[in-house]
Amino acid sequence: MAETWRATAKAHRRQQLLDAAAHLFAERGFNGVSIEELGAAAGVSGPALYRHFPSKEAMLGELLVGASQRLLEGCTRILAEDVESQQALRDLVDFHVDFALSERDIIRIQDRELASLPPEVNREVRMLQRRYVQEWVALVALLSPTTPTAEIEVRVHAIFGLLNSTPHNARLVDVDDARGVLAEMAITGMLGARTAVDTASLDTT
Repeated sequence: MAETWRATAKAHRRQQLLDAAAHLFAERGFNGVSIEELGAAAGVSGPALYRHFPSKEAMLGELLVGASQRLLEGCTRILAEDVESQQALRDLVDFHVDFALSERDIIRIQDRELASLPPEVNREVRMLQRRYVQEWVALVALLSPTTPTAEIEVRVHAIFGLLNSTPHNARLVDVDDARGVLAEMAITGMLGARTAVDTASLDTT
């Protein structure tokens, strides 16, 4: 029982440190945050942080690899459901919108700090991101079979740019139907206005 409690407490402290790191990296940049500041933000001394992470770079790597894994796992789960392709795309868009709005710090870090990762971790993040993009491209290709793959890839990347810009827009939190607005823009952008009309009757909430 004591061992289980210690493991739970350690996991909780580790997550506190990651949450603090995500916020500080997003606000001030990776190079603008010290180990001491990371520890203080989570209520521990700087040296105590090394009991959980070997370095500041390791914290950044865990944040970005973890985010990419969660996105890919969520995408895989949605695509495995027994629904029509149109609904799968709606669900996938909603999933990404929710991630962008709830993980604002992570999105901001991902935009700026990939180059701060060690090379092997950078490659892992980019590999996970490529797989995520490929899943989207394959789904959009089913819905728009006459559109060249290269064009679909451009559209998907453009939509990611739109959705991932949301953490930089502080006013977005005041929009009552922000998720619905973003979802409609994403569907139309990926499929084109004419094809997107075919999915308009599906629920976007």
